[in-house]
Parts: sequence; C-alpha cells; structure tokens
Amino acid sequence: MIIATTIEEVRAATVKARASGRTIGFIPTMGFLHEGHLSLIDVARENGADFIVVSIFVNPTQFGPNEDFARYPRNEARDMALLEGKLVDLLFLPPVEVMYPPGSQTTVSVGNVATPLEGERRPGHFDGVATVVLKLFNIVQPDLAVFGRKDAQQCAVIERMVRDLDVPVRLLFGDTAREHDGLALSSRNAYLSAEERRIAAPVLQRALRTGEEAIRNGARNVDEIESLMRKVAEETPGVEIDYLTVVDPETFLPPEDFRRDVLLAGAVRVGKTRLIDNVRVTPS
Repeated sequence: MIIATTIEEVRAATVKARASGRTIGFIPTMGFLHEGHLSLIDVARENGADFIVVSIFVNPTQFGPNEDFARYPRNEARDMALLEGKLVDLLFLPPVEVMYPPGSQTTVSVGNVATPLEGERRPGHFDGVATVVLKLFNIVQPDLAVFGRKDAQQCAVIERMVRDLDVPVRLLFGDTAREHDGLALSSRNAYLSAEERRIAAPVLQRALRTGEEAIRNGARNVDEIESLMRKVAEETPGVEIDYLTVVDPETFLPPEDFRRDVLLAGAVRVGKTRLIDNVRVTPS
C-alpha cells in the first residue's frame, strides 16, 4: 500500500494507475475505521474499481466551534492495518496545511439541500464537507467514489455538487452497516459508555423502524408518523431528541405526498454523543 501525504504523491500514483488502464475507486474518510468504511471498499471493487484510494483526513472546516474536532477519535496505526488487510492501493494522509494552505479562502456552498436538518443545526457544516470533498476529487481524480448512506443528507449534498459543477466522477452509495441491535456503525459510537450503548443508543433505529412500519401500514400524515417515532424515543431515559422527521430524500423538506420514496431521518443525543441515522421507505 502506497502511503501519500502530499498532493504530488497522490497524483503521481493515480496517473500511473490510469495509464496502465486501471479504474480508480475512491473512499474519503475521517479515519477511526469500522466495518462500514471497509464495506465501501467492497462496493468500489464490485463496481469495477481495481485501484483503490482511501483518504483519512479529519476535516476541521466541517466542525463547528463547540463540536468535537479536538477529541474526534483517531487511531492511524489501526486504520493502516485495516486498509492493508483490504488490499488498498493508496492511502492519502494529508496534514491540514496540505489541504488548506495559508491564505486559502475558497469554499463551496451547495444550496437548498444543505439548509434543513443538519444544515440548520450545524451552520457551515456542509460548506466544509462540500469544499473538502471537491478538493479531494480534484486531487485523486477518481473514476468512481463511494459514500455511506448513514449520512444521507451528506450524500445528497455531494450528489448535488457533482451534478451542478459537472464533476467527472461516478457516485455510489453503500448501505448502512449496523450492529446486531440495529445501531448504525459510526466512529462516534466510541464515545458511548457501556450502559449508554446497551440501553439508549439502539432507540434511534427502533424509532425510525416504528415510523417505517406505520407508513407500510398506510399512515400518510407526517405529524402522526413523527409523533409515533418521538413516543418511542421518549420512552428511553437518557435520550434527548434533536429531530425525528419524515422528508423527501432529495430536498430534505417534508414530502409533498407519498407517491415515491420518503426518508425517515433522526438525530438524538445519548449523553454527550450525538447519533444520526435514517431509513428510506418505499410506500406500498
């Protein structure tokens, strides 16, 4: 596995790979890898990528002033071992000054899809995401890139950016990897205490599945569906609801109707840990 810390090293490796006829697949991450990340490598390979690039970069511009940038979990040695085990071809480990040289001023703002839900609660977050992802695309120049569906609004933001800015990359989205009790895998799960993990954390998925069941049984009133989900979450001590909502998966606004897929999206706090998850539902 090639380990690159500069843009020049990445471009030299990808130019050589492309010249030899290989298809470049790219998985951007913030590290502290888990099975969800590793499954995205499989998605890239299953879709024709035979030169796999993974980046690990904890991007400071997508963290707010009171968020967890400084304490975000990191374990570079473990991450490298996992990627070597997955036969990754290139690991990009840029320091902050490589991604944001002194004097950097340009940012990417995606527009309406970045405004509701996470955008409202984390001002500037999606500008930071879109900016760093576009920079990484320009550095790696992948044929295809894979993101996890757990971050559904992030996926929609990146999809809109790629479409609007004519970025020549094929986007793929991998299904959310989960624990045995439904908890979505996330690097931030490491913050949970044993009791929080066992008792409180699984409630988010249970609440979303309650909404899904209601829709499959014919419920079409958004307020009623959201009330059902909130009731499930409120029954568990130690869970603070940020939002539990029904949205259009493209706009992240309330759906106009239930003639096509809807997304049940949620964010809760368990102790000091903020968890997000979603379930996409095709109404019957």
